[in-house]
Amino acid sequence: MSDLSLPRSPVPANLLLTQGASQPGQIFVMERVPHHDGPETVLELLNRAEGFFAFRPATNHDVLLISKVQTVSLSVDRQAPIADPARLSAARMLGVELVLTGGSKLGGWASAELPEHHARLLDYLNASRDPFFAVWTHAATHYVNRAYVLYARPLS
Repeated sequence: MSDLSLPRSPVPANLLLTQGASQPGQIFVMERVPHHDGPETVLELLNRAEGFFAFRPATNHDVLLISKVQTVSLSVDRQAPIADPARLSAARMLGVELVLTGGSKLGGWASAELPEHHARLLDYLNASRDPFFAVWTHAATHYVNRAYVLYARPLS
């Protein structure tokens, strides 16, 4: 029987689960998706309906199937949350500090593609029912599971 799986590309990432410390490794995104040019984004991977995704830890080359429900965050070095430069330049930058379960804090920016009168941090956080959203810094983009956010605080 032939392998009918779609080609996937590895992306270096740091995974934080509900148990244990953050661990480096690789996730795998589809090289093509039907709804836009280019590869699947990390946010699309995390917000797909499937309950698990593949992760290869850097310390062990065995692929683990990770439960999205148990994923607190997935961080990717220097990858803009919005790949299209025109969309990114039109998006409003919202400073945010997140406090996650366990007490860890994450600060950065959210790129809000919302109407001007609905472009507050609250609007960004409530704009989607998807489990994951993006917060980025100059060093990384953090894809955060909203179920593990205790609270968010706007930063100016």
